[in-house]
Amino acid sequence: MLTATQHKTLAFIRRYIKRRGYAPSLIEIAEGIGITSKGTAHRHVQALADAGRIRLISGRKRGIELVDEDGISATSLPLLGAIAAGQPIEAIAGQDRLDLADYLLGPNRYALKVKGDSMVDVGILDGDLVVVERCDTADDGAIVVALIDDEEATLKRLKRLKSGRIKLIAENADIPPFTYAAKRVRIQGVLVCQLRRYR
Repeated sequence: MLTATQHKTLAFIRRYIKRRGYAPSLIEIAEGIGITSKGTAHRHVQALADAGRIRLISGRKRGIELVDEDGISATSLPLLGAIAAGQPIEAIAGQDRLDLADYLLGPNRYALKVKGDSMVDVGILDGDLVVVERCDTADDGAIVVALIDDEEATLKRLKRLKSGRIKLIAENADIPPFTYAAKRVRIQGVLVCQLRRYR
């Protein structure tokens, strides 16, 4: 049985995750429920975990995960096995779960809707959603969100040239790459995953 403050804490965590897509910090929880002590907020969070209403994930910043009445993560789906996209294989049901938070959520992540067909050769289509991790640098070969001349943002593959210039490569054989002076290009994030709805 939860106390009134624990109910208030759980309601705040739910609202925060729904609005932001990731869990609040202990300081944000304390402010959200009208207390000043981070330690007291931690005790309420631990009580919720002990009651099975949330799961605490060690080693993860903002590592609070909502669970349903059966103790199953609210951001997970049953992972029932593998399915062939080539030769048929026997469908074998598994008992694992796929935690969507690991794919989608994080304090430095955001989503963008793709417009255009410049990345179709890697399966990123017009209308897809991409999840991007905010950063200002990326490895060669990464698919990045690049801001050109502080005006135009584009999703392209990054290539640094020996000359110091930056090449942004479309994954579409009909679209040539563009090369820019390094000072004209700012990396704003790296592609994490993509989403596409079929119904």
